[in-house]
Amino acid sequence: MNTIKNTVKKGLVLIALCFAGNNAFAACVDNVVLVHGNAGSPSDWDNTYDKLIANGYTSSQIYRPAWGSSYAANNNHSGSEETPIKNAINNAIAASCTGKVDVIGHSMGVTLAAQQIIKAGKTSKVDAFVGIAGAYRGLWTCGTYPWNVYTPTCGSNGLSVSSPFLDWLYGKTIANRVYSIKSWSDQIVCGSGVCTVGGVHSSQIKNENASYSYILGHFGLQTYTAQKQYDLIK
Repeated sequence: MNTIKNTVKKGLVLIALCFAGNNAFAACVDNVVLVHGNAGSPSDWDNTYDKLIANGYTSSQIYRPAWGSSYAANNNHSGSEETPIKNAINNAIAASCTGKVDVIGHSMGVTLAAQQIIKAGKTSKVDAFVGIAGAYRGLWTCGTYPWNVYTPTCGSNGLSVSSPFLDWLYGKTIANRVYSIKSWSDQIVCGSGVCTVGGVHSSQIKNENASYSYILGHFGLQTYTAQKQYDLIK
């Protein structure tokens, strides 16, 4: 009887080890970097975080850097705003079992994440990039550079239309696959009443693979498209 019990136990242990091995293999996915928007916080990504966890990611595979001042008009793409994003991207790549990462940004986090990928020379290490409600082509509410540019957010390193920063960023490679998620009822990107720059929605990214529109507004796009975000980085 003891022999039978021992045999059964050994069999169960082997089965458990097989499942553990399969799960470990399945868990080898790109690490994910989630970059919040201007004056936002890492918790803005809670729905996306929960979706990733529900689909087999671990907390150590998800990076949510905090960046910027709570005073939105002071934030841009130069200086202290850069460091947390740069560190998160570099750390995520270094720890990735695939050697690559996926990056999802919201609002100014889109352009800030793209900038740091390029400046770090990591474009070949980013498989998928998803830009949500970004202002890749600028904000009319920020004016057209250099006119009516009164704050750092709208200055030369900010989001005024045709700012030196956006002109530098435009058209540069940032990832193997690039997607944008946008809204035609975006309170920020379409705050002037016009969503387009040069006839193209400002949230769209040059040379992107696809763009998706939702009637969710600027902040709803981040919160309520978690399933789409996950689908795009798979």
